[in-house]
Amino acid sequence: MNRLISILLICLSVQFLWAKKIVIKMATLAPEGTEWHGILVDLGQQWTEATNGEIRLRIYPGGIVGDESDMIRKMRIGQIHGAAITNEGMSELNPYFTAFYMPMLYQSYEEVDFVRERLNDDLFSITEENGFKILTMVDVGWAYWFSTKPVYTPEDLKSTKIFIWAGDYKSTLLYEKHGYQPVPLAMTDVLSGLQTGLITSIGFNPMYTLSQQIFGIADNMLDMKWGNLTAAIIIDLRTWKRIKPNHQEAMEKIAKKIGNGFQNKNRHETDKAVQVMQEYGLKVNTPTAEQVDKWESLIQGMYPDIRGSLIDEKVFDRLMEIKKEMDSR
Repeated sequence: MNRLISILLICLSVQFLWAKKIVIKMATLAPEGTEWHGILVDLGQQWTEATNGEIRLRIYPGGIVGDESDMIRKMRIGQIHGAAITNEGMSELNPYFTAFYMPMLYQSYEEVDFVRERLNDDLFSITEENGFKILTMVDVGWAYWFSTKPVYTPEDLKSTKIFIWAGDYKSTLLYEKHGYQPVPLAMTDVLSGLQTGLITSIGFNPMYTLSQQIFGIADNMLDMKWGNLTAAIIIDLRTWKRIKPNHQEAMEKIAKKIGNGFQNKNRHETDKAVQVMQEYGLKVNTPTAEQVDKWESLIQGMYPDIRGSLIDEKVFDRLMEIKKEMDSR
C-alpha cells in the first residue's frame, strides 16, 4: 500500500510539474525588427499555440543579455534557457562547430550542405551530451570582409585593425602570429569601435552589416566569400526535460519547419542586402584571380597553425577528409 501511494505521489508530482506554464527566456544578438528576430517571434507564437499556452517564449534581442559567450554562461546558471547563436558560440559547446571556421573552404551552399551532412550526427549528439539541445540549425549567410579602406590582398588586410569576438583568444593569437592586428571586442561594441577607429575591418554577413548600418563606416566590401556563418537555436536540457513529451515533439517540428523556411529564403537574400548598401555608398571591390590565389595560398600556409587552435585537431582532420571527398566529386 505504501509503495502504491508513493508511486501515485510521484505521478502527481510529474503531472504538476508538466502542468505549470513554462516561460523560456531566449537571447540573441539579432536586433529587434530584423528577420532573424522575426523568426524567433514566429517560433514563440507557434509554440504557445501548439502547447495550448503552456509554453511561452520571452526574447531578449540585440545582445542585451551580452555576447554569445555571456549567453552560454547564463544558460548554464539558469538565468536564461535558450539562445539563437552562431558557430562562434556553438563552438564553446561542441568542437565540431569549429569546422565552419575554415576560411575560404565553402564557396557554394552545396559545399556547406555536403560538410553538414557528414558532420550532422556529431553536431547534434555532442551538443546534447554537453547539456543543450539543437532545435534547428540554419545558415546566417556568407561572411565577407568589410573595411574602411579597400582591401584586395592579405597585405592590405594587415594594415587594418581586425574585429575579433571578445574571448576568442585562439583567433587573436593566430592573426598576431601571421602579422595581423586583431582587436577583441564584444559584438555589441562593433559600431562604436568603427566610429572611434579602434577597428577598421570586420568579416561578417551583409544582412547584419546592413541592419546595423556598419557599412556606413566600413564602406568597402571585398567580393570574395571568406566563410559561411552557421547558427542554431538551442535550449538547455534542464528546461527541455520539464516540457511534456508531446509538446517537445510539436515544438521541435515547428522549429525545424521555421528554420528550413528561413534558410531557403535567406540563401537568396545576401545579394539583395549588398545591392541596398551599394545604393547608399558601399563600394564592392572585386579581386583579380591572382589576388584570390594569394588568399588561398595564405590559408593553406596557415593550416598547421589552424589545426589545434582555431579548429579542433580531430575536427580539422575530419574536415580535410571531407574536403578530399568533396574535391573528387
